[in-house]
Amino acid sequence: MSVNKSEGQVMDKLVTGEDIRKAAKTVEEAAIRSPLLKDEVLSARYDCNVYLKREDLQPVRSFKIRGAYNHIKNLSDDAREKGVVCASAGNHAQGVALSCQKLGIRGKVFMPTTTPKQKISQVSFFGDKWVDIVITGDSFDDAYKEAHKACEEEGMTFVHPFDDKRTIAGQGTVGKEIIEDMDEPISHVFMSVGGGGLSAGVGTYVKENSPGTKIIGVEPEGAPSMKTSLDSGKVETLDWIDKFVDGASVARVGELTFQIARQVMEDVVCVPEGKVCTTILNLYNENAIIAEPAGALPVTALDFYREEIKGKTIVCVISGGNNDISRMQEMKERSLIYEGLKHYFIVNFPQRTGSLKEFVFNVLGDTEDITRFEYTKKNNREKGPVLVGIELKQYEDYHGLIRRMEENGFTYTELNKNQELFNLLV
Repeated sequence: MSVNKSEGQVMDKLVTGEDIRKAAKTVEEAAIRSPLLKDEVLSARYDCNVYLKREDLQPVRSFKIRGAYNHIKNLSDDAREKGVVCASAGNHAQGVALSCQKLGIRGKVFMPTTTPKQKISQVSFFGDKWVDIVITGDSFDDAYKEAHKACEEEGMTFVHPFDDKRTIAGQGTVGKEIIEDMDEPISHVFMSVGGGGLSAGVGTYVKENSPGTKIIGVEPEGAPSMKTSLDSGKVETLDWIDKFVDGASVARVGELTFQIARQVMEDVVCVPEGKVCTTILNLYNENAIIAEPAGALPVTALDFYREEIKGKTIVCVISGGNNDISRMQEMKERSLIYEGLKHYFIVNFPQRTGSLKEFVFNVLGDTEDITRFEYTKKNNREKGPVLVGIELKQYEDYHGLIRRMEENGFTYTELNKNQELFNLLV
């Protein structure tokens, strides 16, 4: 099939504002009308009015319940009798699970092995006796393939997490609520992009009712599937993705969501995973908001739009709050490394008595801490190099640390600047 023919077929199926208004009557059976709250901390930081659409407060702690429920509720009686299948890294799976439980429909959920345990346990809880969980593959795309096999073998209906008109219309009800709950013009709406269902639905409704509002999609730097596709003019499949932002790490966006994005989206911003971690920590410490990586993407993007949004009213959709507490140490580590506050070195200590003491007293500053110290050669501690992790109080201290190491005769390899060695040793 040629690209033009494919695009023509997809264009006939684009979601409308009326589809979203109809979906809203269905969605209210399973989802709450999430609050749209002005955030004073972020508003002061960016010198504008920042409103947060709190989809992390949904029963399944993400917006995905909207699209899943609208999709399943609108299936034929025959399809509902045979049951449904989905593939998901967690949030869509929870939405499908709760929908199956509420509607009394049998479901099978395929989840990649990278899915946080917290999300798997939640799917089990919401699905209760109605849903079976299958853990398979390393990514959403692997789980997606296995889910389709089950559909073919068992005659069940696949509930797409993003590339289906019913799913997109359900997600679009987020946009309907934003428009209805805001009393002033909205300059920008920022939201995360995985497969594109949320941005397609919200973008459709917002543009229909507030054409001047800019729709800004936000992707993790390690999985820029929508930006890559928009830049090339057609849907592209990424050869590799960083799976850290599990709720938005998709190698290929949807055909339908891509076509809608071309019409409604002004820009796609790609943000570093380490910067996302800083945002997660800030949202928790300053705002008491527990956001998952995908949910923190929109707020992370505000730094890239600082000048453009100054003095304006903007909305960030906090799309989910399913953050596994066991990941917080990793997130803190990633944040510190990104901010230049944590550095790892392979240090060659001079072969003289007291060199370790010399390193501590002559190299480390008053506010610098050794967070890791490990001999790389267990059988030759006297002469072998040492893996050293050092945490700084502020980024500016880095140059002084390097200078003191060199002045005192400590040769080193900086692992932060050598990703291959970093991944091997840290």
